[in-house]
Parts: sequence; structure tokens; C-alpha cells
Amino acid sequence: MTAVPTSSTLASAQAEQREMIRQSAADFARMHIAPHVMEWDETQHFPRELFGQLGEYGFMGVLVPEEYGGTGLGYDAYITVIDEIAQVCGSIGLSVAAHNSLCTNHILLFGNEEQKQKYLPKLATGEHLGGLGTDRAQHRLRRRTDAHRSRKASRRRLHA
Repeated sequence: MTAVPTSSTLASAQAEQREMIRQSAADFARMHIAPHVMEWDETQHFPRELFGQLGEYGFMGVLVPEEYGGTGLGYDAYITVIDEIAQVCGSIGLSVAAHNSLCTNHILLFGNEEQKQKYLPKLATGEHLGGLGTDRAQHRLRRRTDAHRSRKASRRRLHA
């Protein structure tokens, strides 16, 4: 007869897993980022090669399910990884965060199956680096339109 895991047993296992992830991320940041962070900052170098290494550790696909090449660990692990990396270098931490949340997570949430299969495996390994782009012209138009609506609404209130 197998024992049914209790909520405290599950919580303990989750805490143990989170601690392993935290230690792994902290070790990675200490060994691969900390020795170079001042040089990268002073020379304005973006260490693209580092993101392949981050992918080997599973940090570039934290939110990506295993079926697409990620670790599928979820937001607790994501927050832990970002926290540990950002403590050593905020810009690398932000880049990993943007890659995981703004790029891969949006493909997971809104992409079709073909897009998920095409893009997520290479993003999860760090072979590709993702982010989020916007169209400045569209934003200017939207701001003008919103401002125009606001002025019209103010005039209506004044004349009412």
C-alpha cells in the first residue's frame, strides 16, 4: 500500500526543489556572470553567448513545458531564477525575465500549435533570444486618439 502524500509533504518537496533551483541559479550567476559584469558594463557588451549557457541550465525555458524543450517549472522557479541572477547583474536578470515572460510566455498563451513547435524549443534552450517589440507609430496614433477623445469628453461635460 502506497502512502498518499500530504499537503505538508508536498510543500516540503516544493520548498526543497525551489532551494535547489535557487542554489543552481546563484552558483551560475557567481561563476558565469559575476566575474565579467564590470567589464560588460564598462564596454557596453551584451554577452549573447551567456544565454546559451543559461539555456543549458534550463533558465531560458522555465515556463515552457517539457514537450517544447523547456523545464515547465512554473512561476515559483521563474521568480527564484530571476531574483538570483538579478542580484548579480540586473540587466542579465531583466533580459532573462523578458525572454521568459514577454516572449516565450506570450507564445505559450497566444500562439497556435505550429508556432509553439517552431519557436519554443530554440527559445527554451537559449539558441534564440526573445523579447517583445512595439510599433512606435501605432502608439503615437493611439495616444493622439485617446487625447482627442478626452478633450471631446471634457467639452461635453462643460456644455452639459
